[in-house]
Amino acid sequence: VQLQASGGGLVQAGGSLRLSCAVSGFSLVNYSIGWFRQASGKEREGVACIDGARGSSFSTDSVKGRFTISRDIASGAVFLQMNTLQPEDTANYFCARGPRWKCGRRWETGGGMDHWGKGTLVTVSS
Repeated sequence: VQLQASGGGLVQAGGSLRLSCAVSGFSLVNYSIGWFRQASGKEREGVACIDGARGSSFSTDSVKGRFTISRDIASGAVFLQMNTLQPEDTANYFCARGPRWKCGRRWETGGGMDHWGKGTLVTVSS
């Protein structure tokens, strides 16, 4: 099982980025995938999650209306489209696999995720 996040970079406030999480060793139909972020000196935060079987998606309040999680089952990729980025979105972004197909009520804690990929850094300048 492997997950690899990519697509981070430097962007001005108000700009957009699209992160990708390439997965291997399992099917996206059978497991949920979450995006998390951790800013310097802060705790990890759940950003968005997508269910395996139905593709239902969830996001934390601070990114609702700006970030969208999606997936391509055939290619084994999960995406995080981030629009209207703000300096407070600056963080290292990680993707992780859930223990089952459903994100669950506590997905934002990340405690149930069983595999994590290396992060990709997003820096938003003001």
